[in-house]
Amino acid sequence: MLRLLTIEFHKLKYNKASKVLTIIYFGLLTSIALIASIKFEFGDFKLHLADAGIFNFPYIWHFNTYVASILKFFLLLVIVSMMSNEYSYKTLKQNLIDGLSKKEFILSKFYTVIAFAFISTIFVFIVSLVLGLVYSDYNEFAIIVSDLEYLLAFFIKLVGFFSFGLFLGILVKRSAFAIGAMLVWLILESIFKGFLYWNFQNSEKTSETVDSIMQFLPLEAMANLIKEPISRLGAVRSAANTMGEIFTKSYAVDFTTILIVCFWTFIFIYLSYRLLLKRDL
Repeated sequence: MLRLLTIEFHKLKYNKASKVLTIIYFGLLTSIALIASIKFEFGDFKLHLADAGIFNFPYIWHFNTYVASILKFFLLLVIVSMMSNEYSYKTLKQNLIDGLSKKEFILSKFYTVIAFAFISTIFVFIVSLVLGLVYSDYNEFAIIVSDLEYLLAFFIKLVGFFSFGLFLGILVKRSAFAIGAMLVWLILESIFKGFLYWNFQNSEKTSETVDSIMQFLPLEAMANLIKEPISRLGAVRSAANTMGEIFTKSYAVDFTTILIVCFWTFIFIYLSYRLLLKRDL
C-alpha cells in the first residue's frame, strides 16, 4: 500500500495544477474559520454568526462537515485530472510496462482517494475543534465528543464521491468530460426525482415515497449522509416556531445510508478495474 501511495504522490508532486487545486481546497477548508467574523446589521438588528451558536459543540461537527463537503469539487478536479494525465502522458502504459499490474494501478488510485479523504477529515476535525474550543458555550468533554459520527459520514462521502470521479476519469479519459459526465448524472438524478414527485403526486406520503426510492441513487445517497444543518440551529427553530412552523426532520447520520454509499464505492472501483482490464492501452 505504501509503495503504491508513494508512486501516486510522486506523480502529483510534479503536477502544478493538482498542487494548486489541493492548496486552494485546504485553504478554503481553513477559511471556514472566517465565518466567525461575519456580522449582519440591519438597523437595530445585529447578528454575529459566531454568537448564533454555529460553533457550539456538538453542532459544529454537523455544520463544518456540511460546509466542507461543498468544497469537495476542488479535490474532485485533482482526482479526475490525475486519471486523465495517465492517458495524456502515457504514464499508465509505462507503469504497466514497468511491472505494475492493472489491479495494483487501480488500488494505487483508490488508496490516493482514501488518503485525500482521510487528510481532509483530519483537517476538518482540527479546524472544528479549535473553533469550538474558542467559541463554543459548551466545553464539557462528553459534549465535545458527541456527534463525531458526522466526521465518519464526511469521510465516507468523500471516498464515495472521489471514487465516482475516478471511475468517470477512466471511462472518458479527459478531466473536463469526466466533470461534465458527473454534472449530467446529477441532472439525470434530479429529473428522475422530479418524475417520481409527479408520478406519486396523489399519494398521501409523496415525499416519503420519493425519498425511499431516491436514497439508493449514488449522488442522492452521498447528499443524505450529511443533511443540511441550518434548520437545526436554535435561532432558526425559534423563528420558525413563532411563525407556526415545526421541524420534524431527522439530522442523524443513518447507518443504512453509509452502507449504500459504501456499496456504490465498491461498484465504482470494481467497474474501474473491469474497464481497465478490457481496454486496449
